[in-house]
Amino acid sequence: MGVNIRGRSFLTLLDYTPEEINYLLDLAGEFKRMKQSGTQHRWLTGKQVVLLFEKTSTRTRCAFEVAARDLGMGVTFLDSGSSQMGRKESLADTAKVLGRMYDGIEYRGFQQSVVEDLARFSGVPVWNGLTDDFHPTQMLADMMTAREEFGDLRGRKLTFFGDARNNVANSLMVACAKLGMRFCACGPKELMPAENLVKKCRAVAAETGGALEFTEDTARGAGDCDIVYTDIWLSMGEPDELWEKRIRLLLPYQVNKERMAMAKPTAIFLHCLPSFHDRGTTIGESIYEKFGLDAMEVTDDVFLGKQARQFQEAENRMHTIKAVMYATLK
Repeated sequence: MGVNIRGRSFLTLLDYTPEEINYLLDLAGEFKRMKQSGTQHRWLTGKQVVLLFEKTSTRTRCAFEVAARDLGMGVTFLDSGSSQMGRKESLADTAKVLGRMYDGIEYRGFQQSVVEDLARFSGVPVWNGLTDDFHPTQMLADMMTAREEFGDLRGRKLTFFGDARNNVANSLMVACAKLGMRFCACGPKELMPAENLVKKCRAVAAETGGALEFTEDTARGAGDCDIVYTDIWLSMGEPDELWEKRIRLLLPYQVNKERMAMAKPTAIFLHCLPSFHDRGTTIGESIYEKFGLDAMEVTDDVFLGKQARQFQEAENRMHTIKAVMYATLK
């Protein structure tokens, strides 16, 4: 029997089997081929979706909007100033109202409990566009990009350099465990993932043939690595006062050409974006003025180098999000 996830929410990859994840990746590949060939696929014409954004984004918003319109759906965007959710109207009441007007709801914000309550009360599929704990739509794009490069991902090693407690690192650990990959978190001991999530992922990896590793040794982290991954050192919503402490902790884990040279010659570099790889942003220039750094989590030569796949990865957000919406709404 084929995979059927119609009517389900997409909150974390912990809720999905390896077969279901690979089904979504296969479907995303088909959608990408149709998009590139100009083949229309307005298969959800007449349906409506709403995007709830408490955190800003370029890629997530654009990916959801373009994907929804490609599928023939109408799209409503609501930012934190356009909704009464949590202020004049309870989360449960908002979810019930939106569930009567829309066929699906995307949420991007802070607490994982919010996206879970939206799914609980709305009665329609809810998709997690990012919370403080998880970023599952990003993971599908990451795994799709890696599959385009390597094919079968089982046994491949992905190393995340930096703050391994954040939503991206959490989700990478889950995705790798689900797909039988070797996940390595390389960073300071105090910035490693929460033990309860590690325990869950170890149990998953034991069933899929995956493996988890945690190290402060950058040579060990990069050694035999197929996918080198990093993220910015300060997550959205964290105070700017933390920059000095994070830079001190994480500069030894910067992804630079020396670090990439420790990985396999065939390794690729991934980044969920945005990135502070140069001084081309107001934050990047401010960091340079305060700390004398031209780049933070990744240097420009890696970011613009031949092993970099982050823009392919960013495009794949659109195709994988399209797969999630179609599969849960068809």
